[in-house]
Amino acid sequence: MGGALPNFAAWRVGWKLSPARSARRSAMPPDTSGNTEVIDWVRQRSRPYLFSNTLAPVMPAASLKVFDVIEHGSVLRQKLYANAERFRSKMRSAGFSLAGADHPKHSSDVGGAFLAQQMTEKMLSCGIYHAGFYFPVVPKGQARTRTQMSAANSLADIDCAVETFVKVGKELGVIP
Repeated sequence: MGGALPNFAAWRVGWKLSPARSARRSAMPPDTSGNTEVIDWVRQRSRPYLFSNTLAPVMPAASLKVFDVIEHGSVLRQKLYANAERFRSKMRSAGFSLAGADHPKHSSDVGGAFLAQQMTEKMLSCGIYHAGFYFPVVPKGQARTRTQMSAANSLADIDCAVETFVKVGKELGVIP
C-alpha cells in the first residue's frame, strides 16, 4: 500500500500538511504537524524530508542582507522618499492627478484604456518606462499610469521624467 494508507487515514491520526508550502514552493520544506508517531514516521519514510530539511544558503543570506539594509540603509531610504516627493510635487504642479501619498509608487489618472496605452507607448519612445493600467485591473474609465521612483534616480532624471510627462500629457490632452 505504500503511501496510500497513511494518506487515506491522515484524518484519523491528526496528520496535517501546511497549505503554506505552495506559497514558498522550493524555498523551504513543507510543514507537517501531528503526534510524535506521525512525525517519526514522516522523518523515516518521507524522501523529500531527507533532502529538504535545511534552508537553501541563499535564504538566510538574503535575510541577513535585508536586516543590514534596514539597519544601515537610512540614507538610501531618505533619498528614495525625497525623490518621490520631488516627482509627486512637480507632477501635481503640472496638473496631473496622482493617487496616494508618501510612497515611491505614483499612479496618475488618465481616463480611458486607449489613452493609457498611448501615453505608455509615447513615454517609452522618449525613454521613460512606466506602466499603463486599465480594465479589468482598474474600473472601466479609470485607466491610469504608474511610475516608481528609485534612490538611484538623480534630480536631473526626475526633472527629465516630469518634463516628458508634461510634454506627452499635453499632446494627448491628459493635462491642459
